[in-house]
Amino acid sequence: MKHAPLFILLLLILPALTHAQETDTTESGYEFTVLKQLPATPVKNQYRTSTCWSFSAISMLESELLRMGKGAFDLSEMFIVRDIYERKAHKYVRMHGNVNFAPGGAFNDVTAIMRDLGLVPDEAYPGLEYDEEKHIHGELDAVLKGYVEALIKNPNRRLTPVWDEGLNGILDAYLGDEPERFTWEGKEYTPRSFMDNVLELNADDYVMLSSYTHHPFYRQFVLEVPDNWDCGLVHNVPLAEFMETIEHAINTGYTVAWAADVSEHGFNFKKGIAVLPAKEWTDMEKSERDSVFVTPVEEKAVTQELRQKAFDNYTTTDDHGMHITGIAEDQNGTTYFYVKNSWGVKGSKYDGYFYASAPYVACKTLSILLHRDAVPAAIRAKLGI
Repeated sequence: MKHAPLFILLLLILPALTHAQETDTTESGYEFTVLKQLPATPVKNQYRTSTCWSFSAISMLESELLRMGKGAFDLSEMFIVRDIYERKAHKYVRMHGNVNFAPGGAFNDVTAIMRDLGLVPDEAYPGLEYDEEKHIHGELDAVLKGYVEALIKNPNRRLTPVWDEGLNGILDAYLGDEPERFTWEGKEYTPRSFMDNVLELNADDYVMLSSYTHHPFYRQFVLEVPDNWDCGLVHNVPLAEFMETIEHAINTGYTVAWAADVSEHGFNFKKGIAVLPAKEWTDMEKSERDSVFVTPVEEKAVTQELRQKAFDNYTTTDDHGMHITGIAEDQNGTTYFYVKNSWGVKGSKYDGYFYASAPYVACKTLSILLHRDAVPAAIRAKLGI
């Protein structure tokens, strides 16, 4: 989609802004009042791929462009994905297979491609060269894994100098040749000139934050999850400041890319709710489990210790990247974050969005990506950003 005229932009964002003035009473009994809702581009569908990390970060950047007054853009997720596949393969081969090679990724993968290459509109690189209308990467993922596995077995006893050409041949066949130049609105751009001159985005303006006690606060550390294959750094802050940052960002006009665990029993995208019940799921009767999505339940009081324990014992895992665009509260005054997903709109209660409670976010977030100016000044000073 091209840079939208003003009337199209208004059509995109006015429904969300109108919603923010209303109380949303669900048929399940939850009543949500949206306190703050920021503009976002239409919900997309990653479909049968593990590319949520790209979809969510790109969605956040598209909201950034709306915030900056640039208008509505549809940026290419697959431009990012294609180069990250290549970089992962190179690292996997250099490490003789002793590093993760999988289709998942992290937010820092997106900023890395921005920094090194730039960005392109989706029309310049849709990444659909395999006779499908939606993204389906099962075959591509299997072919790539088989290819790099064959390389590290080293059947020739020495790698040939052409293996990278074979890798690029696979990626080009499935996703398309990388666009060195493309035409947009009648002018020719490179990915770099499009990002710098049209979008005016700077990768260094965006920072990642997390909150864990096995590393010192107010320093950066490598978040130890398999999809952080490139050892991306996150800034570490205490939990109270972490949650303060998310709320401050939304309340001052900045949306947040959100990496979290969605394997919890209290996460139900179809019903549009993610909560963290105080009572353990295994200790509940069936009627209690059913009631979780019928009416608000008592939730856990999330402490720094509880959050750390969940990460340490694998009950918090790095599952999914999403996009926080607003804040709401239920009829009991519990805070929720309004979250844009990348699973399309079909079958979801809130047209591709859902409400995640503050306890859920506090416990189950792995990391966030946001503009440095969205971080409260006092916290920013402690981090030196």
